[in-house]
Amino acid sequence: MVVLSRLLHVAAATVLSQDCFLCGAPAGRRPICDDCRAELPWHAESVCPVCALPTADGGVCGACLRRPPGFDATWVAFDYAFPVDVMVKALKYQHRFALAGLFADVLVVPDGVDLIVPMPLHPRRLAERGFNQAVEIARPLARRAGVELMLEAVSRVRHTPSQAQLGRDERERNLRGAFVGARRLDGARVLVVDDVMTTGASLAAVAAVLKANGAARVENLVVARTPTPL
Repeated sequence: MVVLSRLLHVAAATVLSQDCFLCGAPAGRRPICDDCRAELPWHAESVCPVCALPTADGGVCGACLRRPPGFDATWVAFDYAFPVDVMVKALKYQHRFALAGLFADVLVVPDGVDLIVPMPLHPRRLAERGFNQAVEIARPLARRAGVELMLEAVSRVRHTPSQAQLGRDERERNLRGAFVGARRLDGARVLVVDDVMTTGASLAAVAAVLKANGAARVENLVVARTPTPL
């Protein structure tokens, strides 16, 4: 039923005019109108190239210099603030699949990427939700960039408690052994796609698995970043 619902939502968004998800004004075939899109909380331009937290000069931040994460670079479209936080939750919990297309439209796949890997969900979470929002965002990105979308590169094999209230160290302990790799990726430059980045612990854990399987470089492409430092 979830798959059918997704197809119906996508078809409707493609064919029919719709009202803006945020203000209710006519938005044509897009999920939000131009006025609301212009008011979205776009992420700062001067950021650490590794973790995407704002820096004064766009250089690598002190946290990444002191304790480099497993990934090599991060690109972010928005701050995780109103109304982007509402849009992300609407995609995940209300099946507003047209918003996945909007998120994909504002993200840009860097040149030279060999593979796109969506952040995996544990099978239990996938069964509860019926879909993986990272896959829904990554699919049009991969198609537009002409880059292979690899769903089986990493699996989440341990169901972990909610990490919403955990700090970086607690998240890292929570994620130990949560991901496993299934494919050799010798020499590949891999782009991991996710919806929200908080401390970066999940992305770092996935990057460690990808590199253990031979990836030469792992980068993140994320819809929204919280202001929580790494």
